[in-house]
Amino acid sequence: MENSLLTLLVFVPLIGAVVVAVMPKELARVVGLAATIVTFALSLYLIPPFLAGGEASQAVEVFGSAYGEKLHFVERLTWITGGSFTIEYFLGVDGLNMPLLVLTTLVSMLACLASWNFNTWKVTKSIKGYFVLFLLLETGMIGTFVALDFFLFYIFWEVMLLPMYFLIGVWGGARKEYAAIKFFLFTLAGSVLMLVALVAMFFYSGEAVSGEPVASAYRDGVTLTHGTFDLIELATNETIQDYFGSAMFLGARFAPVMFIFLFVGFAVKLPVVPLHTWLPDAHVEAPTPISMILAGVLLKMGGYGFLRMCYPIFPTGGEFWAFLLAVLGVVSILYGALCAMAQTDFKKLVAYSSVSHMGYVLLGIAVMTHTGFQGAMFQMIAHGISSPMCFFLVGVIYDRAHHREINRFGGLWLTMPKYGTMATIGFFASLGLPGLCGFIGEVYVLLGTFEARHTFAWAVPCAILAASGVILTAGYVLWLIQRVYLGPEKPEYAGYPEASGREMAILVPFAAFCLLLGILPKHMLFDYVNGTLEQIVNSVLVATQHATTFAAGL
Repeated sequence: MENSLLTLLVFVPLIGAVVVAVMPKELARVVGLAATIVTFALSLYLIPPFLAGGEASQAVEVFGSAYGEKLHFVERLTWITGGSFTIEYFLGVDGLNMPLLVLTTLVSMLACLASWNFNTWKVTKSIKGYFVLFLLLETGMIGTFVALDFFLFYIFWEVMLLPMYFLIGVWGGARKEYAAIKFFLFTLAGSVLMLVALVAMFFYSGEAVSGEPVASAYRDGVTLTHGTFDLIELATNETIQDYFGSAMFLGARFAPVMFIFLFVGFAVKLPVVPLHTWLPDAHVEAPTPISMILAGVLLKMGGYGFLRMCYPIFPTGGEFWAFLLAVLGVVSILYGALCAMAQTDFKKLVAYSSVSHMGYVLLGIAVMTHTGFQGAMFQMIAHGISSPMCFFLVGVIYDRAHHREINRFGGLWLTMPKYGTMATIGFFASLGLPGLCGFIGEVYVLLGTFEARHTFAWAVPCAILAASGVILTAGYVLWLIQRVYLGPEKPEYAGYPEASGREMAILVPFAAFCLLLGILPKHMLFDYVNGTLEQIVNSVLVATQHATTFAAGL
């Protein structure tokens, strides 16, 4: 049973989608919610054996194992074979993807519960179709996080694209087609560069092992190269790493070119300025549950891709592009915050705040310090909790007011005290108030950036500029709370019903995690991720030092 837990986790939502497709539409939401609950329960079931396997102890003791040696629940089977390639069904979890896996199943379950409110966002036009696509999307998201074969990863990555396109394009707002097509084109463009990197990495890894260049690797129709799609092998095989560091591609060094190809693919998802423009449109037009998944899970796939592929496989590329990435991170922080401050649409403000918050993730990763990596990882999880909560808070009031104009609200805390309390927790967590989840990640990123001053001369200016983003965030969040929730009660909103039991059942878990992550960051997250992050940082530092020594020897 334990050897098939990840497979079960990946495909339970898909099985649920098949059941929804053949069941009467009256049962669609019940089956859909049941499938997401079972999936969430399975992800929780993984935690005790995961910790018993040594991840927690490894985080606080000597880091004796190397990257890729602490994989849990591994499933590895030959899936597709050809004359020159083998594609494996290779699944596994470590400290990097385990928290993201639990986050995915949690947000999916709560977003599915949010989908029960059909009448306010037109799900009634095809209830079965909605839940089939929703569950297919969850399968794609889980598969992306647990796949350790690049080809399999790419398949799951693409599986997510079509369900999200239709969920926005069919059940979205007035400009849903425009938003869906924009999301599709941006994501597809990034995927094309990722596909180029996938093919190039396979053949160049074959060159590294065989010693034959690709151009001469075929003799009499027999393939001599045997590359690999194994993400762990690509990152840890010294022969492959040396070859990636010295090989040329299109007249440039292979590692920096492949790094930037992968970076663009993942940066679209994060999103990074200037590749962010699809995000506000997608959020504004998407139904509330889909905005929750976009913010809570899909954006995290960009950061996960950086940590899983870009830096372990192409560490010299990370060093080469460090300044550019840090600048893009700082620009995203400041630009996203300034745009959020200028919004009058409630939902668009929250969307631009995501651009700003995910800029901290990019900055923390770009400086290549352990503290920076910790901060980036924590920020991903914290944003994955607070941002879906904020989008649902917007959805709750939109269901009642049927508009999102911030300037028309006021005094909602008096009208809906339970809802107002939840809103305060959610938006203060997004602000980064100490004691809530948003604070830890941002502080660690800033500390990690200052820590990098001995390596990068530009680190301190970047840290100072990034810190100013905290002030801007406080400005637009406090301004929002003042205009929407404080002040005298307006007569036009006096009859609004308090948050329902279903709505509180969604908000309370988010609020609880906002508090727990802020108060107990070590036990809630760092014990899971520190070991793997330390392994990645060490492997990156060793690889960059080795590359410098190797180049000097030439």
